[in-house]
Amino acid sequence: MRDALLIALFAFLGAAAVGVLGAGVVLLIRRRSVVTHLAVVVGVAVTAMLAGTLAVAQAMFLSAHDLKVVTMVVAMAAVVSLATALLLGRWAVARSRALALAARSFGDGGDFTSPDGPSTAELMELSRELEITSAKLAESRARERALETSRRELVAWISHDLRTPLAGLRAMSEALEDGVAADPQRYLRQIRTEVERLNDMVGDLFELSRIHAGTLALSPSRISLYDLVGDALAGVDPLAREYGVRLVGDRVEPVPVEVDGKEMSRVLGNLLVNAIRRTPADGTVAIAAERGADGVVLSVTDGCGGIPEEDLPRVFDTGWRGTHARTPPAGAGLGLAIVRGIVEAHQGRASVRNVAGGCRFEVTLPTAEA
Repeated sequence: MRDALLIALFAFLGAAAVGVLGAGVVLLIRRRSVVTHLAVVVGVAVTAMLAGTLAVAQAMFLSAHDLKVVTMVVAMAAVVSLATALLLGRWAVARSRALALAARSFGDGGDFTSPDGPSTAELMELSRELEITSAKLAESRARERALETSRRELVAWISHDLRTPLAGLRAMSEALEDGVAADPQRYLRQIRTEVERLNDMVGDLFELSRIHAGTLALSPSRISLYDLVGDALAGVDPLAREYGVRLVGDRVEPVPVEVDGKEMSRVLGNLLVNAIRRTPADGTVAIAAERGADGVVLSVTDGCGGIPEEDLPRVFDTGWRGTHARTPPAGAGLGLAIVRGIVEAHQGRASVRNVAGGCRFEVTLPTAEA
């Protein structure tokens, strides 16, 4: 038993000395190829075995003949192990280079495709992560392109909508200044109307900029939908009378919600004004509020005749307007974008779908806690 312990001790000391030396070598070559690392690891393993054997032999536990036999066995094992390590290292390097080339493609704006052929578990996991990252980058590029398109359209439409009232204001002010206005009071009323329109447009732009910058500050409080809808209907009633549109709000449940009353009033106002302006005279705009599977659902249904299916995904985009709504009374295409921004700030969602004779805008909000 004592001899066995001594053999184990000498073998350990010899192998440990080689292991310390090998650790130093690995530290020095840590920036080299995996082939070099594998060769060093195999070399350390075989040398450690040989060093332990030599230490045991020096302690007179092995005869010269036995030491020669063991040394030859270790040497042959070293050759085979080193060859295997080199082949494995070259294969791993080849797979790594193929993966690097594939990753470079989506870094340059393309899509990532995993290299064909077998690979190690770590490289396969890395390929899956790169595929996920590539998909996210593609989605981000698509959103960026859509946003850039919306910005260009918004600038073009805002420029158009600003040019028209500004030209009118200039003409009316010049007429008043030259004293050629037949009815100065009418001109002044028209100037006031145009200034209010410009003020509303600037207010919408400011609100949208706060939404996009993430600085929209909400002050939520517990409010009944019944009161919220009632105030919104009262606010747009004069416009509905002007357009000859009938307002219906008989499907409103007194459901409590935790929202910013001012911002949600703006949401309902934008939806109702949008619906009234696009509903023909003698038409109906209906508003409803009820509990749904995912929360509280507020809906505004108009009689606009529907929206083309290809335009439905863009309805809430910044600056978007339907082809029949390119004239100044329709605004700058910011109302529905503001609706979506405010609703999403309340952890809700806004959607639209076509119904018989028109379209239905829905706002889903979380139900207030009891």
